[in-house]
Amino acid sequence: MIKIYHHPKCSKSREGLAIVEASGKPFQIIKYMDEQLPVPTLERLIDTLGIKPIELVRTNETIWKESYKGKELSDTEIIKALATHPKLIERPIVVNGKKAIIGRPPLNIKSIL
Repeated sequence: MIKIYHHPKCSKSREGLAIVEASGKPFQIIKYMDEQLPVPTLERLIDTLGIKPIELVRTNETIWKESYKGKELSDTEIIKALATHPKLIERPIVVNGKKAIIGRPPLNIKSIL
């Protein structure tokens, strides 16, 4: 089943959700701002995306700039920051089987549907 890691207040995430809905395929919405993602889940997501943890970070967020920017952080520390501050996670993320993509721009999502 397709999963979309969604933040309803984000316009790009809403656009991504509309693309997933339009596919007509069954999907599950994970509102990661309501229920924080545990570190193991984030590690699996990053692995499935095939990226480094820093590539999942919204580096323009105030939390990042004030607490983490300019520091030398390990991958583990970055993942813990994402788990602690879900607002830092790029969105939306869509997972379809063993493939995943960050929906920026949202049309990227169509490539895994």
